[in-house]
Amino acid sequence: MFDPNPAARAKEIQENRAGYLYGPSLIGNSSFFLTGPLGDKLVQAEVALWNKDAAPVRAAVQAEATPVLQSVGAAGGIKDLSSYDRFYEGQWKTANPDGVDPGVLTNYTQDLFFSMERLSNNPYIIRRLHPKKDTLPFEVNDEIVRKLTTESLRGLHAGGRLFMADHSYQANYTRIQGRFTAACTAYFYIHPLSGDLLPLAIKTNVGSDLIYTPLDSDQDWLLAKIMFNVNDLFHGQILHLGSVHAVAEIVHEAALRTLSVKHPVRAYLDNIMYEAYAIRPVGSQILFNQGGLFDRNFALGSAAVIQFVADFYQTVAGPFQANYLHRSLVDRGLVECSYGPNLKSFPFAEDAGTIVGSLRGFATAFVDAYYASDRVLSQDKELQAWVSEATAAAKVVDFPASPLSQKKTLVDILTHLAYLTGVAHHTLNTGSPAASSGVLPFHPMALYKPMPTEKGVESVLPYLPNLNASIGQISLLLGFNRPQFANSERDLENIFDRSGFLAGASVAVKNAAGKLQHRLMSISEQIQARRFDANGLSQGMPFIWKNIDPRKVPYFLAV
Repeated sequence: MFDPNPAARAKEIQENRAGYLYGPSLIGNSSFFLTGPLGDKLVQAEVALWNKDAAPVRAAVQAEATPVLQSVGAAGGIKDLSSYDRFYEGQWKTANPDGVDPGVLTNYTQDLFFSMERLSNNPYIIRRLHPKKDTLPFEVNDEIVRKLTTESLRGLHAGGRLFMADHSYQANYTRIQGRFTAACTAYFYIHPLSGDLLPLAIKTNVGSDLIYTPLDSDQDWLLAKIMFNVNDLFHGQILHLGSVHAVAEIVHEAALRTLSVKHPVRAYLDNIMYEAYAIRPVGSQILFNQGGLFDRNFALGSAAVIQFVADFYQTVAGPFQANYLHRSLVDRGLVECSYGPNLKSFPFAEDAGTIVGSLRGFATAFVDAYYASDRVLSQDKELQAWVSEATAAAKVVDFPASPLSQKKTLVDILTHLAYLTGVAHHTLNTGSPAASSGVLPFHPMALYKPMPTEKGVESVLPYLPNLNASIGQISLLLGFNRPQFANSERDLENIFDRSGFLAGASVAVKNAAGKLQHRLMSISEQIQARRFDANGLSQGMPFIWKNIDPRKVPYFLAV
């Protein structure tokens, strides 16, 4: 990039290299965390900003928790599953003004609800089993399978209709005393007649290692689905720590050390990384510390968090290109599958795909505005230094190779980073757990009775959190919410429509930012207009999923 004062620019970069340093990872062994004289100053400033934003949320949760506790207690406490509705209906009007997603409290016992959560609330664990490359992880009685599906288990597998979501790794994690969890592996399948994705079986992988199916008693099968959701809630919360925070941070850290503040790519990254360096320090102090909020609420506490990050960062959460949205979905057989039928509906791919497509459009215009050709890009020494730094010193897993030779590759990088901060994060965190993925009684953080050694439970109620534990879970998840950012300059709709970012930008970039804002506004309007159809479904689900609405979610890593 041309600069009329190259000496001053070179000095700035030299000072940045001395001031922004790579420090030890926080919360498990993932990416380096920012340190050094300038790095520490930035972290301190962002923690202060984060605390300022968190303060009204904390105050609202604290103010509203006691009345909720009192109202549920006055109604007789938790007497049956419907008692949990009282924790939500008409409650938390400040901490969670949008409330729970429609259908979450009323339709959770439906099998379609459970299966479609894998395509919305946490779409990162499910994958299709390849007929030739994948073996069956466990067997299910073929008589049961045929009654449910009209085919054998091997027939479903051979036809590319069989899917798996595997949390068996959690069997090796240390749980908190007095709380319990399984380590479930679940089969899902595309029904040959209806085309719906439905659950087939759940294997607990602990104790008696029971295998449950929809043909079991209502209470046994409901408990099995709840056991899976305990595993899935833990997975989603910690996966996003490694796949979003740790990845976006380390790529930006490399940029801090190599790109001048005048470089347009640095401006792009600085914009979307607002407050990013507050999260891991705050999390290590109050959330994932020994005796912290995770230890006080989840079945798997801080020790399990550290182990999960170590287990998953290098191979699953951390790889940069492998987690590009479209590539990840294709690799897991969820879209454009050549060996099985298409999914009838895929809400996450529908919403995230349209948003990421819009972000890509802006990134393309942005790159075109500064690089007339691949040749011009290849001659940008600062940009090349950034990519080299990311792949070498910063140790970004699976980052595009240095030197960078194509504009398209830069577009891919910038699009993915905006996807991480503005979409992937909020799919799993921010307001999503309070709206759907962490709502009781179907999504507890822990169970409170040992896993059954045989089938035949009379009620799931003894396994579920009591009054105080329920308030603890709800309060913790509401602490992730940021309702004040909805319909504000900090929502995703306004990700690049900011005076600071656009100051000095070309007309082409400003126009592209305006087009992006208009497109995201349209997507938001479509999401907000969703209602149940004549079959009681929205996007093929018995609940209305609005969790990545561009006018509701922040454009940055807010929590």
